[in-house]
Amino acid sequence: MAQGPTYRVKFRRRREGKTNYYRRRSLLQSRRPRLVVRKTNTNTLVQIINANVVGDMTVASAIASELSEHGWKASTSNLPAAYLTGYLAGLRAKSRGVKGAILDVGLNPPIKGSRIYAALKGVVDAGLEVPHNPEILPDDDRISGNHIVNSYEHFSTIKGTQMFTKVGKTKTSITTIPKQVDTVKKTLLEIPAATLKKKKTRKAPAKAAAKPAKKPKKEVPEVKPPRAVPRKPKPKKLIARGKGKKGKKAKI
Repeated sequence: MAQGPTYRVKFRRRREGKTNYYRRRSLLQSRRPRLVVRKTNTNTLVQIINANVVGDMTVASAIASELSEHGWKASTSNLPAAYLTGYLAGLRAKSRGVKGAILDVGLNPPIKGSRIYAALKGVVDAGLEVPHNPEILPDDDRISGNHIVNSYEHFSTIKGTQMFTKVGKTKTSITTIPKQVDTVKKTLLEIPAATLKKKKTRKAPAKAAAKPAKKPKKEVPEVKPPRAVPRKPKPKKLIARGKGKKGKKAKI
């Protein structure tokens, strides 16, 4: 890896391809909280983070899997779920005194109308000021999930297709996604401010199983047995060293 005596090893997250430090530096120079949006195959995570010398401090956060607590029954990996996740994170950040932020997309490519910008639209609709170009946001038709309903109706007429095969197993009604978006958004607005301000406490780890009982100590007798006396080493036999070779007598 090293090419010479002046080679400088890159940061670990740079070597792993997780952080672009040039982009991160420009974001930190803005002196504003960062709106961090990350997506996986099954979820969308939205966080409002303040940079600190000790480490980044998360002010507010929301994950798409929380939407099920507020009436969301569809998938958590689609675009409407990303919008509602950003909306929930924006409400929490606003209740905790955050007025604005700057978008941090990480290493995600800036694709127009993607889940990243759907979450951004949710944060903006919640009342936070985030500098952006309105043309990059998805339209209201996609936010409400009408494109999912149209594609479901299209592929349901085609025999032998593999699209939406899990719908029958999970018994989720895709046609009601636009209504779910409206109802979940209303329930999020009805959350009291005191509840939004509270930060979720981590659950205490489960207590470890009881350790097995220790083996009883050996009983020490009150009267110690007499100590063995070491034997004296036998004296070595002294061998006379005569002159000359063996077998020959010394000359007189």
